[in-house]
Amino acid sequence: MNKKINTALISVFYKDGLEDLVRRLKEQGVTIYSTGGTQAFIEGLGIEVTPVEALTSYPSILGGRVKTLHPSVFGGILGRRDNEQDLQEMEQYAIPQLDLVIVDLYPFQETVAATTDEKAIIEKIDIGGPSMIRAAAKNFKDVTVIASKNDYKLLVELLQQQHGEITLEQRKSFAAKAFAVVADYDIAINNYFNKETPLTVLSQGQKKVLRYGENPHQQAAFYGNLEECFSQLHGKEISYNNLVDINAAMELIHEFEATTFAIIKHTNVCGIASRQAVADAWKAALAGDPESAFGGVLVCNREIDATTAQAINELFFEVLLAPSFSAEALIILKSKKNRILLQMHQANFGNSTSKTLLNGLLVQDKDKGNFDTWNEAGTRSCTGQEKEDLVFANLVCKHLKSNAIALVKNAQLIGKGCGQTSRIDALRQALDKARQFQLDLQGAVLASDAFFPFDDCVKLGHQAGITAFIQPGGSIRDKDSIEYCQQNNLAMVLTGLRHFMH
Repeated sequence: MNKKINTALISVFYKDGLEDLVRRLKEQGVTIYSTGGTQAFIEGLGIEVTPVEALTSYPSILGGRVKTLHPSVFGGILGRRDNEQDLQEMEQYAIPQLDLVIVDLYPFQETVAATTDEKAIIEKIDIGGPSMIRAAAKNFKDVTVIASKNDYKLLVELLQQQHGEITLEQRKSFAAKAFAVVADYDIAINNYFNKETPLTVLSQGQKKVLRYGENPHQQAAFYGNLEECFSQLHGKEISYNNLVDINAAMELIHEFEATTFAIIKHTNVCGIASRQAVADAWKAALAGDPESAFGGVLVCNREIDATTAQAINELFFEVLLAPSFSAEALIILKSKKNRILLQMHQANFGNSTSKTLLNGLLVQDKDKGNFDTWNEAGTRSCTGQEKEDLVFANLVCKHLKSNAIALVKNAQLIGKGCGQTSRIDALRQALDKARQFQLDLQGAVLASDAFFPFDDCVKLGHQAGITAFIQPGGSIRDKDSIEYCQQNNLAMVLTGLRHFMH
């Protein structure tokens, strides 16, 4: 059923685009109620306004915290036009029927982004706004609600085309948008108070449409605030696949305290090394698999200097992330117009991960840490170098798709196998990679993301020159692998912590 708009309540923080809408309402003889700054704005256009105080008989009080929270306002919004008792009560208490509610919300998200002043942030938690929006959306059968300036233009067009009437379908559509606005707002407030366990929501207000998804025929969008994670200093628009790899890169690099450089390809790390100098870390990371590095995503946990930038500039890559760049480095790296350069921020990524699955959402705690225990199960203890490399390898393996094997020597990934359907195949892949680039396996260490179901991996690794192994343990045949290590003077560490990643 169409509803003619005769009355409107307008109370907004943002006045952008409001003038055209107000003038359209005036032309159609709509009675306008308003408050505070919005009232002054409308009066400044030479348009008559009835102050909300005329309905409530109360001025704005408590520093503006209470203006519209009154039965005369909410009764006018929630009153059911087809309910005789509602109509009688509205008449008894002189409550006008409010046909249109135009209300937005205090800029809470913007305030959080602009300041750490808690008092200022708390004052931007809107109370009356969400209440009026929800009330109007609930009563969409009789009331039209506009909760965003993005819908002003559409409403103007509808009022013009339909002679001041709004259809039931249109009112319901506006109501759906309004509930989404309030939901987004409440999520933002929750996440401010619960930084360790933030909620996620498909917020239209934080929707960034991407060029396409994993493939050109797929539409895609990102919901969230990328500016909290990084600042883009240069390059083309970030794609869906870029974002997936960027996430993998940031998750990985935050594991390391020493100067570390890593190369990501399709979310798997294909090169990583820790060195004292950034340029040396880059050189060692690239040497681990220079073939796969082509077109990859690069990440470092130190500032990129000119020397490193000059070396990196020789390779084609999609994205480079770092906490900072020297001025000279930026000049060098910006020589390719499409190359994406991102300055990482110390953002809070929360304690959980989620993915859509079947007809729902799968949520889990993040896989944090490296190991719970350090159980030397071989015939000998690890050497100092082996221990350092085993810790490094275990972290790298944690960020490879299962089944995963990481081979490390001197804090450099020299071979990896990932995404294989058997653990022995993952090891064969890792060994082949190392041999492909003539990397020395003698004295290297091996990390496995899950237990060895048989002793075949230990035997094959030993034959290739591996001297130390790290794995969670827990197989019914752990004894086979442990005994092989004990018989061949090999180090074996059991962590008790599996690192599957699917």
